[in-house]
Amino acid sequence: MVTIAVTGHMDLTAETVPLVRAALGGLLTGYGAGLTGVSCLAAGADSLFAEAVLDTGGRLVVVVPSADYRQAKVKPEHGDLFDRLHAAATGVVVMPYETANRQAYEAANRELLARADRLVAVWDGTPPSGQGGGTADTVLEARVAGTPVDVVWPEGAARRG
Repeated sequence: MVTIAVTGHMDLTAETVPLVRAALGGLLTGYGAGLTGVSCLAAGADSLFAEAVLDTGGRLVVVVPSADYRQAKVKPEHGDLFDRLHAAATGVVVMPYETANRQAYEAANRELLARADRLVAVWDGTPPSGQGGGTADTVLEARVAGTPVDVVWPEGAARRG
């Protein structure tokens, strides 16, 4: 049994999505029912990882940053996927914040890391922004804690904007 958490970019280009999906599928192949994946289900990397966990036969645990996260932060184009993955989860943890904000995201990332034996980071290697709670910050926290990190950034991957 292994628990793998995810962090990663939300702003993947349309061309990057299948590249990341394939890379995550390859990384998780072989774990099957012995895998528990932990994700906040944000658009992009988080949801791609959650789908890959379920596709391998693993269990999904969702960490929701705040009570209002679904209503306040999940964009309409991501709503159906968020709801489907949320419903497929074997466990849901809602962080004790009413409002989705930087503090809630940082707490959710700490919860992900506390549960994880490994971290998968769909990350282009960009350094931390200084705002906290981002992909680079989570990778750094994992490395400081001694949690192994698998960086997934396939050749040709890119972010929007």
